Parts: sequence; C-alpha cells; structure tokens
Amino acid sequence: MVLPIYTGTENDVLREVAKSVKKVTKQHLKLIKNMKQTMVNAHGLGLAAPQVGVGDRILIANFQYGEKVGEKNVVMALINPEIIKHSDEEVMGEEGCLSLPEVYAPVKRYKNILVRFLDEKGNEQHLELSELNARIIQHEIDHLDGKLFVDYLDEAVIGKYEKELAEANQF
Repeated sequence: MVLPIYTGTENDVLREVAKSVKKVTKQHLKLIKNMKQTMVNAHGLGLAAPQVGVGDRILIANFQYGEKVGEKNVVMALINPEIIKHSDEEVMGEEGCLSLPEVYAPVKRYKNILVRFLDEKGNEQHLELSELNARIIQHEIDHLDGKLFVDYLDEAVIGKYEKELAEANQF
C-alpha cells in the first residue's frame, strides 16, 4: 500500500526524533513493505518512517550501483541505523527530498561511512558505503533525528528556494 508522505519544513512529525525499535514485529514488517512501495512509487532514493508519520527508527534505502542512477539498485530496510565510522573527507552533492518536493540544494556529507543496523529479521548487520549510497543513509538518518537537509543550508542558499519551501509548507 502506498502511504501518504508528510511534507514541509515546519511539519512537527518531521521534526520529532524517532524511537528505537526494540523488537521487529509483524507491524514493522508491514510498515517496511508499504514504505518500500511508497518510495519506489515516488521514485525516491530513500524514505524514513517519520516521512510517513511513524516515529520508529526505520528507513528504506534505494542503493545505487552502476554508472547511472537506477542502472542497478538494491532496495533494503535498515532498522535502528547508526553511523559508527566515517571518513574525514566530505563531499558536496545535490540533495532533494520527498518531503520537500521541488527543492534541491548542495549539501556537504561524509564521503564514506560504516553503518550498523538491524535487518528485517532482527539481525545486526554492517555496511560500508560511499558516495551516493553514503549520502542516502546520512540523509535518511537525519530524518530519524528530526532534521531536514535544508537545515544544513546557509541563509543565502535558503533564500534561493523561498518559493519552493513556501509551497512545501502549504501541504
């Protein structure tokens, strides 16, 4: 089932810190299935549970492999994701967000990360990610912490997107 996506920089649901999942339940698995459908339907690279109104630390990532976005991808759920190591090197890259339609801006992120999480069976896993895949996870973990990518932008950059942000806040 495709779920509604919450939008706007001033949406309280998107600003709350999500709570840890103690045990993966059938309800979580149903939520994950619906989140995957929602993200794929919206042509997203990631989706966090708060974006669909659920305050649990669950995210879906559409990992990209190959030369072009969408050439080879793997969609997976990460439960209670935590970045446990990152490179010193940071890179700028354009980001957008399903919760802020039509807003795209450059954001600095770690180039490489090591993330620890639970899979859908409740088993601990680790993934080393770089470039776009590392960016996806950092962006989605921010959602779990009540942050949006526009929070990293300075006032001059935000000013360029006033119209788009105002439209996003009207939903």
